[in-house]
Amino acid sequence: MRPLKILKLDWCQRLLKTSFVALLLVTLSVSLSGAWWNFGNDQQPPARESRLAQGNAITDGKALLRYALPIENQAVRNVQASLEDIATQLRGKRWSPINRDITKADVILSNRPEKVLADIPEEQKPQAEAIITTMRNDIVSLREAVEAKDKEAVWIERGKILDKVGELERMMVKGFPFEVPSEYSNLPQLKGRATIEIATNKGDMTLVVDGYSAPVTAGNFVDLVQRGFYDDLAITRTEDFYVQTGDPPGPEEGFIDPKTGEYRAIPFEVLVRGDEEPIYGMTLEQAGIYLDEPVLPFSAYGAVAMARPGDDPNGGSSQFFFFKFDSELTPPGFNVMDGRYAVFGYVVEGKDVLDKLELGDIIESATVVQGADNLVEPDVAA
Repeated sequence: MRPLKILKLDWCQRLLKTSFVALLLVTLSVSLSGAWWNFGNDQQPPARESRLAQGNAITDGKALLRYALPIENQAVRNVQASLEDIATQLRGKRWSPINRDITKADVILSNRPEKVLADIPEEQKPQAEAIITTMRNDIVSLREAVEAKDKEAVWIERGKILDKVGELERMMVKGFPFEVPSEYSNLPQLKGRATIEIATNKGDMTLVVDGYSAPVTAGNFVDLVQRGFYDDLAITRTEDFYVQTGDPPGPEEGFIDPKTGEYRAIPFEVLVRGDEEPIYGMTLEQAGIYLDEPVLPFSAYGAVAMARPGDDPNGGSSQFFFFKFDSELTPPGFNVMDGRYAVFGYVVEGKDVLDKLELGDIIESATVVQGADNLVEPDVAA
């Protein structure tokens, strides 16, 4: 049993060699990816496109997951963008900009709800209308919290409304947006999203894995969770910026498929913002597009990514890591981890557990609590 290693990227060295980024070796192992955000107008739908400002990376996994949904409703994106912006303004207690953000969202929900409802299926519109009514009531509570200059209450009320934004956005998804290449038909695929609860001896975490952006990677993970593969596995690496697990007992470094008796290797898979489908089989650096931004980035504390052998982007299997934070690897405006490892989800609850986990701690259980029906198992194992 040997945990895979991760390459740590040194900003300064690569800057000298390529004008942008360079590599420096360090013992580690795992991967990450990007997100999208669009501030366009109601006449120009965003279509899985991101216009995230340089130096202002999204650091909330829930926000990244909302923006990663394959929808084209600009009205709901504008509501989301206004509410997301409150987080930035709240850090500086900038109450006037917060009020403006609230007003932007309220105007759309109160005066133009039909634009939000336009992409909701007919059978779900009554439910969506009820959600919008609740959001408008919640905005009243949010304004009251701002008037009282109560930062904690503002944060809580904003979060409640954004959760409802996410509900509306999930209703807008129309089927699975692309076909996975046929050469990966022998691997499990997640055609949507799944929520997994992980219980450890230091506390519990909830993660959401995103098959819309990484169907093969997420599908492999959900399949292994369903098999009970991660139950009672140890944490094999802990560093300042990541926590790794998934190394099974014995000499193997990954999952051995009982149907084939062979190591299940997972291809490198990353969706670049603006693209219709993921890139497979090579890192963005190998593809010559290392400055492009993935839809699922490493900018959020609790990003979940595949570990892999340093020299083989397609050698991942069961080992994965939770990315925490490293200012050298994720500097504002230029995240050098993105596209070199593959993010497939985020911890959305229980992030504090990551700082408690140490070498030898145990994942007591991993359970799919939502989205198991989105898992498509291969018809024939190759």
